[in-house]
Amino acid sequence: MEKREQLYAGKAKSIFKTDDPDHLIMLFRNDTSAFDGKRIEQLDRKGMVNNKFNAFIMGKLQAAGIPTHFVKLLSDTEVLVKTMEMIPVECVVRNLAAGSLVRRLGVQEGLELNPPTFELFLKNDALGDPMVNESHVQSFGWATPEQLARMKELTFKINDILKALFAEGNMLLVDFKVEFGLHKGEVILGDEFSPDGCRLWDKDTREKLDKDRFRQNLGNVVESYEMVGQRLGLTF
Repeated sequence: MEKREQLYAGKAKSIFKTDDPDHLIMLFRNDTSAFDGKRIEQLDRKGMVNNKFNAFIMGKLQAAGIPTHFVKLLSDTEVLVKTMEMIPVECVVRNLAAGSLVRRLGVQEGLELNPPTFELFLKNDALGDPMVNESHVQSFGWATPEQLARMKELTFKINDILKALFAEGNMLLVDFKVEFGLHKGEVILGDEFSPDGCRLWDKDTREKLDKDRFRQNLGNVVESYEMVGQRLGLTF
């Protein structure tokens, strides 16, 4: 597989063309950002850790029947993925109250949400990724009703799979975001799943093991990511 020109550079990943139009190369960088890119730092080994963590999770999801764009690891920081037409909407599931939900609604952090909530956010850095609803998604043509229903179905299935997986490592899956796209007309999971895009707490102590360690200046960000992986049986 020949790596060609860069197509896109996001906050923590870059996408490159290949000599095969059906496949792209995704590069995980050491960049770590928060607050809509207002704070950016380089954290040693982060790209490698997130790449291997993402590959592990994508493999677990594929084995459980979730269609994803993941194909295979290429190196410590690169992965081969299927070419997709991304849907510009993030799907968020919350099992416990944290982050923006606490700020918006004034509820206590850690409040159990039963049933889990489902939220949608427009992927638009300039607007700060605003929260939207299903009517917005359909009215603005970001996704069809059928595509949106499939995204919601897959997001809740992912929640069930990963809640159980992290529980095996004595962790709580507090919340997470996922992104979807179209590959040959099929809605499939894209982007990544790593501690950058979810909240994970130790079940006993409620210690934060995710990107909140960076946002809240708690330190040992990459070390915590590695510990999460190790609890699941992953080696780096």
